[in-house]
Amino acid sequence: MVDDDTFEQLLTTVERFVRERLIPAEPRVEEEDDIPEDIVREMGEMGLFGLSIPEAHGGLGLSTLQESRLVEALCYASVSFRSLIGTNVGIGSQGIVMDGTEAQKATYLPRLATGEMIASFALTEPDIGSDAAHLKTAARRDGGDFILNGTKRYITNAVRAGVFTVFARTDPARDGGDGVSAFLLPADTPGITVAKPDRKLGQRGTKTSDVIFDDVRLPESAIIGGPGNENRGFRTAMKVLDRGRVHVASIAIGTAQRMLDVATAYALERRQFGVAIAEHQFVQGMLAESQAELLAARHLVRATAATYDRDGQAILMASSSKLFASEMAFRVADRALQIHGGAGYMAEYPIERLFRDSRLLRIYEGTSQIQQVIIARRMVKEFTGRA
Repeated sequence: MVDDDTFEQLLTTVERFVRERLIPAEPRVEEEDDIPEDIVREMGEMGLFGLSIPEAHGGLGLSTLQESRLVEALCYASVSFRSLIGTNVGIGSQGIVMDGTEAQKATYLPRLATGEMIASFALTEPDIGSDAAHLKTAARRDGGDFILNGTKRYITNAVRAGVFTVFARTDPARDGGDGVSAFLLPADTPGITVAKPDRKLGQRGTKTSDVIFDDVRLPESAIIGGPGNENRGFRTAMKVLDRGRVHVASIAIGTAQRMLDVATAYALERRQFGVAIAEHQFVQGMLAESQAELLAARHLVRATAATYDRDGQAILMASSSKLFASEMAFRVADRALQIHGGAGYMAEYPIERLFRDSRLLRIYEGTSQIQQVIIARRMVKEFTGRA
């Protein structure tokens, strides 16, 4: 873990980078649907691709709490910038960090930490989203190799990827997650096709695509954890997603703070009936509700991050954080646009884009409804264990 003084210096640097470089670049990213290469390079030089990767492998080795605070600061700018580093920081690298062999760590983590290589996490399929235990992508054993076939959908950074973490069914006779393995697959392996990037409602600049695997041959050494760790991939996915939910909740807090600040500034500037609309009680009510919910979410997420750092897991708290923070952010977005009135529906005002961008937070890394299921099941399990 980075010491407190060093982390605070890094946080200050990121906050300045957000103000001076990222926010001014937002209109360009929206228009071009891509992140400028000079910004990509600067993010690499700052070490942002390696926030969560251990220092021994070239990363910054931030704690979960430190990562949460830094992601919150970064996401004061468009969340699309965060998507560029998100797969390396989170689900793309953490499976290797948690369960990879020493050889796998040495091969991939240093390059992921610098941004020289981008990792993608290939879990979701055309008919399988939240029900990841019933994957259809199959890896059939052929001697010391596997033959991989299937399609993955909405894979972030697939067009930029140098390596995929692919989840595939290796034992069709076993139900649910018990027959699933996780593989590390270089993106230039023959048989891989990455479709053109999807067109999306928001988060332009974020690249998601279908990835098709057609008789892709890969060695058993590509299994995360190496040979002998076959059929354990679903456990890896669940461990990675636990910390990832803290990360997504932190995104929600950062963008909610931006939207609330944008709405407050507009309410102080816009005048109706001879006074700034910030003096009207209905507008004050929307601002106050947003502020209270934002503070509650921030404290919940930081407490969850500290619990994860202490215990190595925080299943109930992580899902609660993701649920509450992502729903909170969209309520803030809705109120912020309402405060703008008709102007908020116009593309020249940033709230129009921020509103669209925030909608995805309630879907990815497990929908709000899936978080409710996880929370309720964990509650029952913990209550039963105490009884």
